[in-house]
Amino acid sequence: MSQNRVAVVTGSNQGIGFATVKALCSDFEGSVYLTSRNEERGLAAVEELKKIGLQPKYHQLDINDESSVLRLRDYLKDTYGGLDVLVNNAAILLPFKEGMSDDIFAEHACTVMQTNYFDTQRACKILFPILKPHARVVNLSSMLGHLTHIPGEDSVAVNLRAKLASPDLTYEELDSLMHNFVDAAQKGEHTKYGWPATGYYTTYIVSKIGVSALTRIQHRDFERDSREDIVINHVHPGYVSTQMSDYKGVLTPEKGAVAPSWLALLPPNVQEPKGAFVWCDKTIVDWVKGPMPPLD
Repeated sequence: MSQNRVAVVTGSNQGIGFATVKALCSDFEGSVYLTSRNEERGLAAVEELKKIGLQPKYHQLDINDESSVLRLRDYLKDTYGGLDVLVNNAAILLPFKEGMSDDIFAEHACTVMQTNYFDTQRACKILFPILKPHARVVNLSSMLGHLTHIPGEDSVAVNLRAKLASPDLTYEELDSLMHNFVDAAQKGEHTKYGWPATGYYTTYIVSKIGVSALTRIQHRDFERDSREDIVINHVHPGYVSTQMSDYKGVLTPEKGAVAPSWLALLPPNVQEPKGAFVWCDKTIVDWVKGPMPPLD
């Protein structure tokens, strides 16, 4: 059985993704694939894990490139008959720093949203059809992806949060909201639609709110899926010391991988968490209302 089981972690040549591969190599009964955009860096990361006695496999994957995702899908289907674990970790952060122009913010909005939301969603659409019964999917979100990071009690912000929190939200409606942010950011008008004000993490915040809202829709789909017991959750891995955080985080990548790898290994027919926003200490947090636990 284990010979045909397979796990894939996207964007995993460094940071939390690398640590998640490391954890799965120890605990997952099957093949674990480290993936990266750059093959040389990915293979170097694989060798690093082999030096400590682990046996990850490698496949090139760039979620920004549809053909790359299709090649991975075809390889997994041909080699393993499908996919058992998918950890959607690949993401970017382009901080908006003091002195940067509005044009830079607009450019960041396009780039970050494309990778973190739209390309992640496309990868899911390509890979979800090959998920096997009892598959586990983990979408890396963030504490910044909690819905309360859309602040304000004015009607526009309240209505925006209500749309994103709706149990009937559709993919088309969510796509439209994400496009609305990007389009409004081009004109410097995003706050008029209830989105957070321009700041260091704004584009990342909105993209991760999108990922979390997306996860809730995907969960509804899996609940109706003919394949048995496919479970998806979204997770805040913690404030981790990685390149993305400029190494300012308080947790090691290994600590940041604890909740994602736990969710990837949830046992068959688990009752919860399912479609949940999970904190780095494995507690379930209400994504709509909170409260969020203290900062790690």
